[in-house]
Amino acid sequence: MKTSAARTLRSLAPVWAATVAVSLAVVRVLAAESTGTSLAVAPPGPGGATALTLAPSLSFTDDSSSNFPIRGENLDDGKIATDRPTAIFFGTAHCWNTNREADRFVALYGKVKEAARFLVVDLERPSAEQRPLVSRFHRGYIPTLAFLDRSGNCRRRESRCVSGCTAP
Repeated sequence: MKTSAARTLRSLAPVWAATVAVSLAVVRVLAAESTGTSLAVAPPGPGGATALTLAPSLSFTDDSSSNFPIRGENLDDGKIATDRPTAIFFGTAHCWNTNREADRFVALYGKVKEAARFLVVDLERPSAEQRPLVSRFHRGYIPTLAFLDRSGNCRRRESRCVSGCTAP
């Protein structure tokens, strides 16, 4: 990853500083917790969830919407990158904290989509490919962000819930 892209990631959200550190180590496939299955690994290139946008009429003040806050293509993808950092968003509908974090995540995607892989997990409907991600990186609170280096090591995990909300 280019140095300027790494600087851009750090400057977007100081709370996320160092979350997308690039490692030159040999690629390792992580074992998913307790399932004995491996996390899926993606071929080189950006891939992952693409064309990320916010859902229409997204509210940042109430949690009455039953719509997941992020729209895009390949939202069922659960493959971590081996040639770039991976950013994972875990969230649900009915959560204004998830909506607010979705706004930040989509903005981050817009700035560095070529430099990182982005994965979006709707915890109410994770794909079969995403279930090992949930097992390995999600800790129950919504929304949660996980940032992996190119070796698949979690460098930072952030729960953005201010009211103790948990996933279903």
